[in-house]
Amino acid sequence: MAKHGVLQIPPEMIDPANRHILALQTNMQVLAYNKKLVPENTTPATYEDMLKPEFKGKKFATDVRPRAVAALVPAWGLEKVLAYAKKLAAQEPIWTRGDTRTLPLMTGGEIPMNLGLNYKGYLRFKEKDVQDVLAVKILEPVPVRLTEAEGISARAQNPYAGLLWLEFQAGPEAQAILDKVDRAASHLTAGSFHEKATRGKKLSFLSWEHYPQMGKYEEEVVKAFGFPRADK
Repeated sequence: MAKHGVLQIPPEMIDPANRHILALQTNMQVLAYNKKLVPENTTPATYEDMLKPEFKGKKFATDVRPRAVAALVPAWGLEKVLAYAKKLAAQEPIWTRGDTRTLPLMTGGEIPMNLGLNYKGYLRFKEKDVQDVLAVKILEPVPVRLTEAEGISARAQNPYAGLLWLEFQAGPEAQAILDKVDRAASHLTAGSFHEKATRGKKLSFLSWEHYPQMGKYEEEVVKAFGFPRADK
């Protein structure tokens, strides 16, 4: 794409095995907290800090869909991630599901901290936080995931028009629109919310090598959490 040189697309956006497919957006996970309940100087500074005794027993929440933990596989490897997941579950967190449900509970004081919120979801909700009670901390390695993969069908009537559309979406103009509307532009786009947030930080980047495996990673982490299973 962009052989004409008019527009350069970050190569990491393009699936190296299927070069008609692009991941146009990025998600990343953060630690969010209620400043009235958890002073900033007492919040965990690392993932390992989440395992300290003072954070055991409903002191923080995490999603039953373990995006943040599973997305640490590129940096840590699956074995270390699963060992961490077991220790995290032993902390007896508040189990939640979905940012739109969790964030209001945080502003209402029912959840003091949450590990694994989507950064863009936090940013959108923060605009409505009139009491200014919410804040985030970005733990390293930062879990960053390619999202919104789009491609061109082999049977498309106008495949080259489709490729031009994908090229436009990956370019600075469309990425700026994504940021304005949904805080969703890729961290591979210079100046985007995600790029600024991750600049200079160590990443756990769920790239194309890992992208197809994310469902498996999440499944293995859920098993490590030790939830009751119907088949038992």
